[in-house]
Amino acid sequence: MKRQGGFTLIELVVVIVILGILAVTAAPRFLNLQGDARNSALQGLKGAINGAAGIVYGKAAIDGVETSDKVVEVGESSNKVKTLFGYPTASSAGIVTTISNFTDDWAIVKGSEGDDTKTGEILLTFKEYANTEKAKIPDECYLIYKAAGDATTPATVTMSDQACK
Repeated sequence: MKRQGGFTLIELVVVIVILGILAVTAAPRFLNLQGDARNSALQGLKGAINGAAGIVYGKAAIDGVETSDKVVEVGESSNKVKTLFGYPTASSAGIVTTISNFTDDWAIVKGSEGDDTKTGEILLTFKEYANTEKAKIPDECYLIYKAAGDATTPATVTMSDQACK
């Protein structure tokens, strides 16, 4: 009799099942989908803040206070935003006020709330990191809003390219 070499169908199926289980458990670790999703969410917040700051600056310009070096409130009575040089200040009464439903998804990094001065900055992150200090937030998963420094320097929003990854 001639002896044939090879694998049985059952052995092949068992190997395929084992490889499938390994792929399902290992793939998310290599793909880091959650980190990419968080980074994209922060990018969205950054865009929203830039847009809101532009709108507030436009309102400040209409009111003629875009060059004021003193904190000025602009907006309607129920939606007043503190501004400095026309841009929202780095505080909860400034830039945070411009974000609808801020507390639903976002939080201010503990100890980072800026003030109403030219040097103020505020760090914003995901709600799950509320009451967390900057050093304890993993993977630089936050963005930084810095208030306008003078009448010719606009407010800026920055974040690490590798934030949350």
